[in-house]
Amino acid sequence: MSHSAPYLDKFYPEIYRGLGDVTRKLRELFPEVDLPISLIELVNTRVSQINGCATCLSIHVPAARRAGVEEFKLDTLSAWRMVKEFTPQERAALELAETLTLLPQDREISLAAVEACEVFAEEQVAALEWTIIMINAFNRVSIASGHPVIRPRKR
Repeated sequence: MSHSAPYLDKFYPEIYRGLGDVTRKLRELFPEVDLPISLIELVNTRVSQINGCATCLSIHVPAARRAGVEEFKLDTLSAWRMVKEFTPQERAALELAETLTLLPQDREISLAAVEACEVFAEEQVAALEWTIIMINAFNRVSIASGHPVIRPRKR
């Protein structure tokens, strides 16, 4: 009997590949709906912070840097509401990300999407919502599986 959590991606790789397929489709969609990868990675990082997924943070924080997210924004991301440097689009995307991740009882989920539509087109909000759903899924798979943190390569 094993004393470690099963790696879900190893036990049912076809299901895990399906998650990857959805993510690849989204990556193709982002340019079509004019969503910058920097915004997507900012959202991925914030959701991973909320969920406490060290594995996903070790992937998405460096990806956010490569996508051009300012170091200051990454440093202050957990307190973004208090930082004036976040743009209206970033604020709307982060609010949507937090709402869909935390599923608060006192706030209608659709209200965050309606508010996001004040800053984004509907197709952009839909793409953001799919992104948030997918990073939440990957966070949960990594946490449930006990995936290791990915250490950066030394240069």
